[in-house]
Amino acid sequence: MMNIAAMMKQAQAMQSKMQSLQAELAEMLTEGQAGGGLVKIVLTGKGDCRSISIDPSLLQPSEQAMVQDLLVVAHADAKQKIDATLSAEMSKLTGGMNLPAGFKLPF
Repeated sequence: MMNIAAMMKQAQAMQSKMQSLQAELAEMLTEGQAGGGLVKIVLTGKGDCRSISIDPSLLQPSEQAMVQDLLVVAHADAKQKIDATLSAEMSKLTGGMNLPAGFKLPF
């Protein structure tokens, strides 16, 4: 059985790593695309939108509905990439700890 001091030290180290990961995520930029790159959205690791790029060929009044759909798809693409990165980093961080599904750190 692991002693309490060792568990506390491990928890403090994990908390420190979590804070570092959160800071890295805030600075990370991820690009999502739709329509073969005609629409691009850049999000921070926290999901804040930093920029949107729309190919000029789409800026026709008759294309409005398609552009709106492409923006939603590009945002979802960027968000999925952020979620995958976060999941991979959390897996590295918790290294072997079997945390319940949906368990959020820090506590």
